[in-house]
Amino acid sequence: MVATVHEFNWPDRVVIGTIGEPGARTFYLQARTGTQIASIALEKQQAAVVAEMIDEILDQVATVAGNPFSVPTHTPVELVDNDPLEEVVESFRAGTMNLGWDATVAQVVLEAYSLVEDDSDENPDAVMRVRMPVGTARAFAMRTHEIVAAGRPVCSSCGYPMDPDGHQCQGPELS
Repeated sequence: MVATVHEFNWPDRVVIGTIGEPGARTFYLQARTGTQIASIALEKQQAAVVAEMIDEILDQVATVAGNPFSVPTHTPVELVDNDPLEEVVESFRAGTMNLGWDATVAQVVLEAYSLVEDDSDENPDAVMRVRMPVGTARAFAMRTHEIVAAGRPVCSSCGYPMDPDGHQCQGPELS
């Protein structure tokens, strides 16, 4: 079976957003170029790691001696995107995700592959590939950090999220 590929080169918009209330949110990676749009579901932790890794890639590229690329250290104001997700039609749920740097066009490349059951030898049946210029990638990471942090407050004693309807503390976090 041939995988369905959702390819976004120089997207008009690429964001992580959520649907639902803290504690019951579903995270989505959404990309749009013109009228082509795709939304994939992913885990909160996947979103957090992607944002951290994008920042690391951009920071590394910015510090390379002789680097010909202008990499912003902060999100350019004109690229801040705090708008809600566009209409979500889930294409697939993300399993494996990859990040890379394409120096030929100065873009961060994000690939998300559809979730495959652990005991299966099947290949993913869908992939989303998004190529983001450096400013867009920095804005994407900033928004994602904010979205992840906007969840349930964390208990100062145990470090676990607190539900609005109560919290059973797990006791002090052990180091």
